[in-house]
Amino acid sequence: MTRTLALAAPLLALCLWAGPAHAHGHGGPVDESAPDAWKHKMCERMTDIALQALRDRDRDRPAKHYEEDGGHGPRIANRIIRGIYAEPQISSPKKAATYGRAVCMEELVGVER
Repeated sequence: MTRTLALAAPLLALCLWAGPAHAHGHGGPVDESAPDAWKHKMCERMTDIALQALRDRDRDRPAKHYEEDGGHGPRIANRIIRGIYAEPQISSPKKAATYGRAVCMEELVGVER
């Protein structure tokens, strides 16, 4: 019993240590039949917009905003772009992508298609 526990403890620690690393990668394919599939696709696109905004900001280019038409996409994209330009702490592609996805998911909580 003690030997089994001694072997299991390091394996458990390894699983717990390595587990959060998977959350930083891109999500897998989205099942089209899932009710929230459109949200995941939109947030994936917003991640791309955040990365482009970071590149533009780092090259001293002016922010490119989208014309708001009452839809979710342009409103969320513009919020992300404004945030990227306003926050110097967003200084890497990983931080920009994380910020873009977080803003998108926050905006879409409770929204139905």
